[in-house]
Amino acid sequence: MALTPLPTSFAELDDRVRGGLPKSALRASVEHVSRTSEERRTLLFRIIPEATFKRRRDLLSPDESEKAERLARIFATAEYVWDSEADAREFLNTPHPLLDGRTPLDVSMTELGARRVEELLWKLFYGIPA
Repeated sequence: MALTPLPTSFAELDDRVRGGLPKSALRASVEHVSRTSEERRTLLFRIIPEATFKRRRDLLSPDESEKAERLARIFATAEYVWDSEADAREFLNTPHPLLDGRTPLDVSMTELGARRVEELLWKLFYGIPA
């Protein structure tokens, strides 16, 4: 997520999210998840409107920081499950039948949707029928 120093606990990460993550954290997550520059631009401005993003100096708001953390968490989980950044990216951007034909990335735009995607990923990882 491009945080330095890296948080060592959930409590520390929570404090940093509530205080506002750096814009670079969101930018780095979007870079990892997207396949093309157009996808990067679309995703970034879907999470934070373009004008708002440009107005932000260094830190995101707590709400924007939560979205950045969620995107990084979903990508990190997918990368762990697939053991490949490219495969994780492809999984997140491909419609999935267990997500009503929506992409995992689209579903994970809300916290509950992100939990659905995480549940699907862990079922795939452990070989549990979905």
